[in-house]
Amino acid sequence: MASATSLAAPLLAAQQQAFRAEGPVPAAVRQQRLQAVIDMLLAHADRLCDAMGQDFGGRSSVFSLMNDVLGSLSSLKHARDHLAGWMGDEARPAVAPFDNFGATAWVRFQPKGVVGIIGTWNAPVFTLLSPLASALAAGNRAVLKPSEVAPRTAQALADAVRECLDPAVVAVVTGDAAVAADFSAQPWNHLVFTGSTAVGKKVMQAASSNLVPVTLELGGKSPVLIGRSADIRDAAERIAVGKSLNSGQLCVAPDTVWVHRSQLDALAAALQEFYAGLYPDLAANADVTPVINDQHFARVESYVADASARGARVVTAGDAPAGGNAAQRRMPLRLVIDPAADSAIARHEIFGPAMVLRGFDDIAEAVEALNQDERPLALYYFGQDAAEQQWVLDHTLSGGVSINDVTMHPALHDAPFGGVGASGMGHYHGREGFLEFSHQRSVYRAGHHDPRREWGMLPPYTPAFEQMLRAALTP
Repeated sequence: MASATSLAAPLLAAQQQAFRAEGPVPAAVRQQRLQAVIDMLLAHADRLCDAMGQDFGGRSSVFSLMNDVLGSLSSLKHARDHLAGWMGDEARPAVAPFDNFGATAWVRFQPKGVVGIIGTWNAPVFTLLSPLASALAAGNRAVLKPSEVAPRTAQALADAVRECLDPAVVAVVTGDAAVAADFSAQPWNHLVFTGSTAVGKKVMQAASSNLVPVTLELGGKSPVLIGRSADIRDAAERIAVGKSLNSGQLCVAPDTVWVHRSQLDALAAALQEFYAGLYPDLAANADVTPVINDQHFARVESYVADASARGARVVTAGDAPAGGNAAQRRMPLRLVIDPAADSAIARHEIFGPAMVLRGFDDIAEAVEALNQDERPLALYYFGQDAAEQQWVLDHTLSGGVSINDVTMHPALHDAPFGGVGASGMGHYHGREGFLEFSHQRSVYRAGHHDPRREWGMLPPYTPAFEQMLRAALTP
């Protein structure tokens, strides 16, 4: 239940009132609003990158610029440049036989109203502004709730929004988990949440009290399948690059890698080689993103220690000592080979610089095993065998797929990004994002003549009309 001192409620009420007063939102107005967010981001990019660096305890401004700032800009610009083509009514067939008398039908896309967007700490700007692009493109207004785990970024974004944007269009609420819980319980016209599956369930439950539709971007143990036809070294390099992004603290980071048993050691060695080449010095390397806080550092360490204690082989990628640099929270990449099925690292999303390697004798075994788990946000396949590639696509289900690479499909601006099952629901990006935040309203317009009375289709019903109905009962 929302608290009596809700921070979100007055902003929601003000925006809903402004939405009702405004009426239709022309394409030009939507584009102006998106441009205002773009201008804000350009003006405050350095401050936001500095804040993200401080929240992580030393995240490279280059990564923050690439992932959060430019990633958000790409979403905003794509929506700005394409929304006019998404907005038009779609003609649909009218009801027969009334279409013969001029009846028509169409679908009209209308904004839902006010969208609440809850971001997460690992991409604290992108997970707010990328869905915001879709929401504004659809003609909505929005209130943002940044993650309390990245408080400096939250404040920097709140200050930027307050300075540059109309609060009746876009506003920000900051605060702790209690504020986030209250935010989830508000009667939004749509609610977006990015974060863990466990918290996503709570958000969905809170939203259900007001029947608020939700978009959940969650995560899961995104698997990698390496076929026998794959170039092992190429696969290892691409996986090492993808896993190193934000030190594995991405919702689409590769989590568990399946490879033919005969190639497992070669893959582990190649991963070590390429990761060490990317980050030759861990402790003093500004390109290595620290784990966000002591709690998450300890969590990842416990996963690796638990797996090792249960008999798994642990290989460290790079020259960094096992355990990483606790003072700076910079960790090496640990490769945990064939951990026990009930170990923590096998059951939970890792979300950090560790990765599970498993061997298979036939790729069908790997597919069967991963299909026993919850459906992930991402799935990755490496191989040149077109038939096997198609088989994997046909026999697995995930939010999205990258083939012969990792973490790339979320960068598709004109394709939907989202999860399935435990990894989430709904989409943003592209036209699918526009549709997500639009009410698709069916409209029927009657023609110039209604033949029902002269055809005996109105009461009192006749035997002839009944016979006509029964004649329509065809297979």
